[in-house]
Order: sequence, then structure tokens, then C-alpha cells
Amino acid sequence: MQKLSISQIIRNIENEVVFHAVSSDYSFTLKIDSYVPYACAAIHDGHQFRKDLWENCLHNEYDRWYEEDPETKNMIASHPIVLAGCDSRFEYDLNRPPEEAVFETAWGKQLWKKQLPKDIKQKSLNKHLDFYKVVHALIAKLEEKFGVCVVYDMHSYNWKRWDREVPTWNLGTSNIDTKRFGGIVELWRQSLSEINFPNDIKSSAKINDTFQGNGYFLKYITKNFKNTLVLATEIAKVYCDEVNQIIYPEVVATVIDELKIRLPKHASEFYNMYSE
Repeated sequence: MQKLSISQIIRNIENEVVFHAVSSDYSFTLKIDSYVPYACAAIHDGHQFRKDLWENCLHNEYDRWYEEDPETKNMIASHPIVLAGCDSRFEYDLNRPPEEAVFETAWGKQLWKKQLPKDIKQKSLNKHLDFYKVVHALIAKLEEKFGVCVVYDMHSYNWKRWDREVPTWNLGTSNIDTKRFGGIVELWRQSLSEINFPNDIKSSAKINDTFQGNGYFLKYITKNFKNTLVLATEIAKVYCDEVNQIIYPEVVATVIDELKIRLPKHASEFYNMYSE
């Protein structure tokens, strides 16, 4: 893996270079093993938290971990194009627009002891801006090359905080063209519902049950690229103990193995349906 500047990463994409890179400020990684009409993203996988924020932060390390999406990068790591955040969403949230990306409060609790200085906040916002420059370049290249593209936007959610039964998988579709893409969305939901988990974990997949797909990542791509479908795909945190901060490696491995087969198959179905 190379450490590259934003301009170097974008130049590589424009020239269709195959590469593995971390941004020069270590805020995100991008792997491109081959140029294919689908990409995977794990924008909330990151846990890094800048040291100049530690003393001012009212949330502890566990609070941050609880709201992040651990292991989501690992779940998609085998695929040809993988974009993943390295920083915690508590520094800046890549799934929120720039004006809301740096939290004042987080999940009902004040985040900072005192207001962030402008230069400290701007440093975080610059990372958000750079990330979306790369997103734009990547999707533009894939649409240019293939005509259409599908992005698997991987997230996880804390199912134990719900007071009702919730699905193992949730697809958020409220901001995509369901008249055009409804059929392929249903094929993805159906495929996810068929995954068999270890440890007697129930498998189910629903659309707009717990979340509706209101994230900025999906909205940004959908607004700027008319032939790219973003599938906001949330897995309940059945792969870990949310309370005791324990990952279940056998469950993560099951997701990795299943997506290794199901995701490219679905991407192929998408391409066959929507490419001219």
C-alpha cells in the first residue's frame, strides 16, 4: 500500500491505474485491483481519533466504538474496489453533509467540553472535502468506462437499542430511483436474506425498516451520477457483543465468505440489467 496525496489518487483513477493507497493524512484507504462496474465502501469503519481532540472530548473510546461500524471494511475487503474511512465519525462523519459533519452533540450527549476552535474543526472538514473529491473521481471513471455502476455502501447498526424485532439486514432506499432500480434492490434483499449465520443467529432482510437510506454518501453520488445505484446496506451488529465490545470472528468470517459470492453475482445481474 502506498501513501498518496489526493491529487495522486485522482490521477491514478483517471489513468485507470491499479493501486492500493492510503491518503497522505491517513484519513481513508482506497484499493483498486481492477476496474469493474461496482465498488464497495465502508465509510464508518474507522476508529482513529486525533490526539488534539482527546482532552476536549466527553465521549470515551467505547462510546465511539459503539456508534462506529467495526469490521465493515473486512466484510468487503476481498472485492476489486474498496473505499474505507480510517477516522472515527466522532471527528467528522462522512455520511453527513459538510455543514453537519462535525458533531456538537452525538446521540443525545454533548460531545465537546468546550467549543472546537475553528482551525481544529477545519482540519476535519478538509478531510471530508478530500474524501468526496476522490469519490467523485472514482464514480465518474466507472460511469465513463461502463455506463452504469453500483456501489455497496456497507454499514452496521446497534440492534439491541430497538424495542422491537429488527432485521439482520436493512436496505435504505428512500433516496434512490425505486421505479428504475426496484427490481435489482429486491434481488439484493433476497440474496442477503438467504445467508445462514452460525450461533443460531436469525437471518432476515428488509427494506426501510430501521433506516431509510438518508446518508450523505448515497445522496451525493445519486445527485451527481444518474447511472449509479447506491445500495445502503446495514447489518445488525449480530457479529459482536455491543455491550462488552467483543467481536465474534466466526460471524464476521461468515459475512465475508457469503459476500464474496453474493456481491459479485448481484453486481453482474445489475450490469446485465442496466448496461446498454
